[in-house]
Amino acid sequence: MSAAARSVERLTASSWAPPVAACALLVAMLAGVVPSSAASLMQVAAALLLVGSVFAAVHHAEIIALKVGEPFGTLVLALAVTVIECSLIVSMMLSGGESTSALARDTVYATVMIVCNGVLGLCLFAGSLRHHVVSFRAEGTVPAVAVLATLATLALVLPQFTLSSRGPTYSVSQLEFAGVVSLVLYGVFVFVQTVRHRDYFLPESGPADEIHAAPPSTRATTVGTVLLLVSLVAVVGLAKLLAPAIEGAVASAGMPHAVVGIAIAMIVLLPETFSAVRAARRGLLQTSMNLALGSALATIGLTIPAVVVTSIVLDLPLVLGLPAKEMVLLALTLLLTSTTVASGRATVLQGVVHLVVFAVFLFLAMVP
Repeated sequence: MSAAARSVERLTASSWAPPVAACALLVAMLAGVVPSSAASLMQVAAALLLVGSVFAAVHHAEIIALKVGEPFGTLVLALAVTVIECSLIVSMMLSGGESTSALARDTVYATVMIVCNGVLGLCLFAGSLRHHVVSFRAEGTVPAVAVLATLATLALVLPQFTLSSRGPTYSVSQLEFAGVVSLVLYGVFVFVQTVRHRDYFLPESGPADEIHAAPPSTRATTVGTVLLLVSLVAVVGLAKLLAPAIEGAVASAGMPHAVVGIAIAMIVLLPETFSAVRAARRGLLQTSMNLALGSALATIGLTIPAVVVTSIVLDLPLVLGLPAKEMVLLALTLLLTSTTVASGRATVLQGVVHLVVFAVFLFLAMVP
């Protein structure tokens, strides 16, 4: 058995301990056996277990993806990450009511900014430091950015200019239309990426056995499926447990409520970020692009429809349109990303430019 196959078959403690411990903590909290004096300690433990459960959920989703193959593998991983993000958003919307009506917008916007500036910037910077000039397939990355720009404009910009409802919102019929169009466009992109033009998204160099791990056994897949469900339950429960603490910390620091959305997006994107940077240091920039842009596309293409359905069914307020400052930063980010991927080659300069825009985004979010 190869080293790649052994790494897939081996069940490490980090892949099962955090979600199992998180579920145990949730049961203890629900049973009321945790004393109130230990509330602060439990919140710290819950935050650590939340991060661990996110990593475990994505790890097990990748095992399932390796087993079922493409195009279903990409859908499994995207759906798993989307369930994590949707659970965090919906749980906070339910606990916060009208005060969290813009949480989905803030999270999606934060995801696009983090991916297109922070993650891509780190990948380009880390890759170019080691390899000087990094390359990737423009025929794959350019269409991905085009789909991302379309989805971001539909979800985050147009609600500011429609007339059927008051404020930066969509009417019910517009929400339904936006949700369906987002889902259709994302579905077409996945079909092109995994079936019709799969070669456009494969790394330019490197043998296949270095890029794709060996398929796991049926036993490993079954265990991964069970642990994926446990991890998702842990994330949902911990999100509900930590929602008041996160909002309270943001409020006590005097920062805008939009910072909550940034925190959610950064938690969900941690696994993809580490994977993308590791691939960039190995010179596999196309793999980094697929991980980064795929996360952003799944966030908008799948999260927006899910949040739309939740908003309509539960009659929850949903604000989608961005304010003017955020709209300008989004336009700058999409323009910068388009120019970066157009040639299929990049240097450390492009990485630094993206990181600077990311720093501007974070600073203006905390000090508007």
